[in-house]
Amino acid sequence: MISGEKKAMILGEKKAGKLESLFKTPFSVCVFEGVFVCVEMAGGSFAPAGVAKDRAEQYEGKVTAYVIIACIVAAVGGSIFGYDIGISGGVTSMDSFLKKFFPSVYAKKMHSHENNYCKFNDQGLAAFTSSLYLAGLVATLFASPVTQTYGRRVSIVCGGISFLVGAALNAAAVNFPMLLFGRIMLGVGIGFGNQAIPLYLSEMAPTHLRGGLNMMFQLATTLGIFSANMINYGTSKLDQWGWRLSLGLAAAPALLMTVGGILLPETPNSLIEQGSKEKGRKILERIRGTQHVDAEFEDMIDASELANSVKHPFRNILEKRNRPQLVMAICMPMFQILTGINSILFYAPVLFQSMGFKGNASLYSSALTGAVLALSTLVSIATVDRLGRRVLLIGGGIQMIICQVIVGIILGLKFGNDQELSEGYSIVVVVVICLFVAAFGWSWGPLGWTVPSEIFPLETRSAGQSITVAVNLFFTFIIAQCFLSLLCGLKFGLFMFFAGWITVMTIFVYVFLPETKGVPIEEMMLMWQRHWFWKKIILENQEEEESYERQRDTLELAQHAH
Repeated sequence: MISGEKKAMILGEKKAGKLESLFKTPFSVCVFEGVFVCVEMAGGSFAPAGVAKDRAEQYEGKVTAYVIIACIVAAVGGSIFGYDIGISGGVTSMDSFLKKFFPSVYAKKMHSHENNYCKFNDQGLAAFTSSLYLAGLVATLFASPVTQTYGRRVSIVCGGISFLVGAALNAAAVNFPMLLFGRIMLGVGIGFGNQAIPLYLSEMAPTHLRGGLNMMFQLATTLGIFSANMINYGTSKLDQWGWRLSLGLAAAPALLMTVGGILLPETPNSLIEQGSKEKGRKILERIRGTQHVDAEFEDMIDASELANSVKHPFRNILEKRNRPQLVMAICMPMFQILTGINSILFYAPVLFQSMGFKGNASLYSSALTGAVLALSTLVSIATVDRLGRRVLLIGGGIQMIICQVIVGIILGLKFGNDQELSEGYSIVVVVVICLFVAAFGWSWGPLGWTVPSEIFPLETRSAGQSITVAVNLFFTFIIAQCFLSLLCGLKFGLFMFFAGWITVMTIFVYVFLPETKGVPIEEMMLMWQRHWFWKKIILENQEEEESYERQRDTLELAQHAH
């Protein structure tokens, strides 16, 4: 730390005087990575608030094959999450599976006059699906310190190994407790994978393509869902052990994730945070394809110094200056689940059977929705860095509202307790559900993960991602556990219930979410400080806002002096 008369020696008397007048308070100068940085002394209002320097236009680099391959391999972890979502609904509609583990549900299913909406209403069956998400919720809280301390790769490998164990237990299950324990191990894998992979993708991707590359995770998820639906369609014809094959094949993406995690490079952000600055710079140069990475490297160094000064990221994230990120970390994943998408994807075969589709037809219909979801995600990848996040979220929301209302009206008017939909109306329902899934696939599906993973400063990034994953899995658990009961109780009103939530989230995005397209990941704080609403919370009063402006001017002057 340099203070007193040495300030004038370093900066020159005129510049030192200008800085004093800007601060309107005594300041000190410290040497930080070769740059003189002025720090306001006690009584001033400087506080860590993420990196707040406009270096974005200085970023250099191109899209390299190295970064594309790394992102594709890492994103494979998303296929595990998708495979499980898709496999659960198909397996729980297979007679051989129901007979072995849920005989009471099988008996109800065979009852010809059972209430259409309540055929599959069983808390044990719901627990089979939802236990995984509760385990994932707990696991992600442990994954956060692992990801921050040991790096993103370690969490990816831990997730892959846990999923391998879970897949083996499920495939070999002989009773319900063994089946349930296997699901819990799958949940642990999802908790670690979903925590680390979106962070890995956001940190590896160049700024101008961060949205598209981050969506590799969601694309892998949708391909996992589609693969699971197609596998269910095939294994449903294998009488006694088809369900074992369906559950056991989850080991394939888990193996890819584990091997990928071992072979992948660590992100430069994580290496710098762990103190390996030279190694971090080399990785950054390799993934950007140029040695001119000074601006981006300096942002990472600044963010790392700040991150290492924060000893309690979960406590830090509760402070007012991190309020907008915290709100988004809670609301984005919550709203993503409250679109009702998981209800349709979990229980698509069950839902279609309830509507009168026969066994194979229901699996075929759910395979169709899986294909639509995968294709629509490609639309999002192609457009997100050109159109921006807000346009896709708002447009997708409007399309989903219309689709949910149409399905609700058709079921309300044409689908009673003991009658089946006519063939014509059944086709309309499937088409509208496909349109709903498509809207989700190019909006809330990928962006529900992308936006939270890119908005946090480094010091709270791992904790923020943990909150995002925990909220996502909590609401996934609630919906998975309650959906069959809600379908039984609300009947067609369930679709209106979800339409109401989609209306709320669309308004929320319009009012509160600023556009993150093209904003460097280490300069997100500037975006919140410029937003009409959030700046009132971050910069509580005019004095604090002026202090922020003085801080920026001072840093610029100090850099010029150097």
